[in-house]
Amino acid sequence: MLCNNNSRSPLCSFGSPWPDLNEGLFYNDVVSTSSDSGLTLIHFYSSKYKNSAPLQGWLQRIHNGQITIDGEVVKEPKAILRDGMELVYHRLPWREPDAPYLLQVLYEDDDMVALNKPPGLQVLPGGLFQQRTVLMQLQWRASKGSSSLAIQGSHPVPVHRLGRGTSGILLCAKTKVAKTSLAAYFADGTSLIGDSSNANMEQSKRRKISKIYRALVNGILNQDKIIIKQPIGTMRYPGVAKGLYVASPSGKPALSKVEVLERDSQLNQTLVQVEIESGRPHQIRIHLSFIGHPLLGDPLYDVGGQPMCFDSEHEDESFAEDGGYERPAKPVPGDCGYYLHAHQLVLSHPTKNEVIKITAPLPSILRTQAETEELM
Repeated sequence: MLCNNNSRSPLCSFGSPWPDLNEGLFYNDVVSTSSDSGLTLIHFYSSKYKNSAPLQGWLQRIHNGQITIDGEVVKEPKAILRDGMELVYHRLPWREPDAPYLLQVLYEDDDMVALNKPPGLQVLPGGLFQQRTVLMQLQWRASKGSSSLAIQGSHPVPVHRLGRGTSGILLCAKTKVAKTSLAAYFADGTSLIGDSSNANMEQSKRRKISKIYRALVNGILNQDKIIIKQPIGTMRYPGVAKGLYVASPSGKPALSKVEVLERDSQLNQTLVQVEIESGRPHQIRIHLSFIGHPLLGDPLYDVGGQPMCFDSEHEDESFAEDGGYERPAKPVPGDCGYYLHAHQLVLSHPTKNEVIKITAPLPSILRTQAETEELM
């Protein structure tokens, strides 16, 4: 059932409470002649999945009977693998960290749905969050509905990401055509950054999607408007397997347009509006910290667009009850506490010849004084 929300209708919400434990995970592999045949079971897992658990953690999982070879449980770490063997590792069910589950529908039609994501909810599965995600709530909603989506076994999928601690508009596609078009909108905006040719400058003016955020930052910004063009790359960082995104001269181009909305000298903080023309991970957090004004409450990024604390040489080999690494002691990108909200989205509809404007209500801390007085 569609909510058919518009600016004059009340917003509807959906969501199911999370079970105490998730269903665990199954990881499937097939031994190939070229690289895996002849390896021991422990060598295979501790090298191929070293980001999942240390050596002692994988030994524990094998001894626990969590790995099968061709359907049979194998508890011998030195078992030799042969070409064509089918391996399955069962990650046992666990209780995921607390997360909200209710999602507000801001806009919906047959092609797409725009949600108001609460802070603290992850968009896609990853790390400790495999079930408590926006994607899972979308799947549950589709399975309960009587729409054609439920009958076909399909469901809306997010076409971009928001950080776990970020709230606001999350756009999801309900058809393959919409998914392709919307994903291209985001990708095109990012690909144009850094190319100063006249053709691309003109194309940039005709972007099919515009994203505006609200953020609360430390300190007082003196300039009313700032354009930040700092590239964003990655660095090695404990607890982040693929590297942490940071401000980096050798990174990929990124562009953020910052406008001051209100300054609070008494609290030494500034309320800003940020329009991003690219979509690098954690771009706003990195860019604002790069210019000396990290988001208020950000546990990770410090002045300069770098992590607050970093020791690349230290590797923790301790492991949790399930054999995996302990939760990192240092802050990681998914940690919450900052104030960032995807407030407005303007886009060309993927199948109709019309422009859609979507607005997510502002949290009270991200409203200007005038906006607060107007609501009262």
